[in-house]
Amino acid sequence: MRFIGEGYGYGFLGVVIFSASLPATKIAVGAFDPVFLTFARASIAGLCALLLLWGFKVGRPDRNDVGKLLMVAGGVVVGFPLLTALALQHINSARSIVFIGLLPLATATFAVVRGGENPKSAFWLFSIVGSLVVAGFALAQGGPGSWLGDILMLGAIVVCGLGYAEGGALSRKLGGWQVICWALVISLPVMVPFALIGMPKSFVQVDIGQWVALGYVSLFSMLTGFVFWYRGLAQGGVAAVGQLQLLQPFMGLMLAATVAQEYVGWPMIAASVLVVACVAGAKRFG
Repeated sequence: MRFIGEGYGYGFLGVVIFSASLPATKIAVGAFDPVFLTFARASIAGLCALLLLWGFKVGRPDRNDVGKLLMVAGGVVVGFPLLTALALQHINSARSIVFIGLLPLATATFAVVRGGENPKSAFWLFSIVGSLVVAGFALAQGGPGSWLGDILMLGAIVVCGLGYAEGGALSRKLGGWQVICWALVISLPVMVPFALIGMPKSFVQVDIGQWVALGYVSLFSMLTGFVFWYRGLAQGGVAAVGQLQLLQPFMGLMLAATVAQEYVGWPMIAASVLVVACVAGAKRFG
């Protein structure tokens, strides 16, 4: 039980770090092209990951693990950052954050399909109810939204759920920080050239806040957060700890209101409170 409890603790720290990702991305795409931003953040994080692996003299992963690492890279290094950056050109970060509430269901589904986990029926009830609350809220909002932005966010959720489930399962063998580091390093031969090709001719228009946002999504969203997140998934179970992601909209909405100065109404807060209740239920039966 202590081992599982630690898993929830590490998972919670990961969610706290991830909660600022979309507001920071929204700020960054104000100065950087979404495609360049995707490659740049992965390149910066990948170079740091390479130094970590070299510094701690970590051995290479087995050949059998390379395919799984590529799936992790495709989901969390390329897929999710690119799709969310594109989505944030059409919707604001407050709306995009609400879609994150669908991540636990996607992660749990892939944990069953790919990881062989078998949560109780009540777990699925709470997970589905939480996801429906989030999806219903998103569809009911008129405001600053678009179908294209919503579809891009849904695609991001699917690929991220796969990356989370694969990474969490693989962390039991390689270790949490090793998994994300190897996924980033494997991506470097593609990320660095495309980042250089897509680099803007001038950075004069980039203000300090946008540089800070780039640094955050590179070093925290892409690397540090996953150190805690994958360790939490490995210790507490991918499906069960994955439900903590339902807390992310609440944290992210507060950041969207304070940092990005976006309007957050009571319906958003009410929806977040409901999904928090679903987290508690899913945790009990996970």
